Amino acid sequence: MAYDHQEQEQLDELKAWWAHYGNLVLLGFAVVALVVGGFQGWRYYQRGQAVAAATLYGQLEQADRAGDRKRVRDIAGQITAKYASTPYGTLAALGAARASGEAGDLADAKSRLHWVIENSRDDAVKDIARLRLAAVFLDEKNYSEALKQLETKPVDTVAGLYADMRGDILSAQGNKAQARNAYQLALDRSEAGGPYRAIVQLKLDALGDAK
Repeated sequence: MAYDHQEQEQLDELKAWWAHYGNLVLLGFAVVALVVGGFQGWRYYQRGQAVAAATLYGQLEQADRAGDRKRVRDIAGQITAKYASTPYGTLAALGAARASGEAGDLADAKSRLHWVIENSRDDAVKDIARLRLAAVFLDEKNYSEALKQLETKPVDTVAGLYADMRGDILSAQGNKAQARNAYQLALDRSEAGGPYRAIVQLKLDALGDAK
């Protein structure tokens, strides 16, 4: 029958095509399977990393509440070494920097804050690290380095805190006029009626009237 003949011709053509290209098609399927499998494996790996980092960070928080600064720093070191790509890496480094500052180890505090600035993917987190680094330099009376940390324009949510810190540094330098301007900017960026605004106002009042 004509229909059967045409069907056989098509089948023969298909067989010939498969004989020529079949290996390439199978290779393509294999590549797709590897890509899909690799993607699923990567997602599983990332979830595993996040869970492990979260577990360690929970232990860090417990140590922090207990006032065990050494353990805070030790756990933070594990997190930043093994799980730096997770959000817990920068959180751990910030916590360890605070613990080091409280312990008087300003060199370690600066090192961990620099790590956050270099490794965080979040601009707000970087800004917080710069702000805390400026505070460390202020404690060391290294005013020029403290001011340098505040040169980068911060995200709006911390702009007031940057102005306040700049005011603290300028006031410590004895530059009352610029300190007053910085505190005024901090006031303008603060929430009306908030406790932080009252603190900035006290600093501004302590400078006395402009002359």
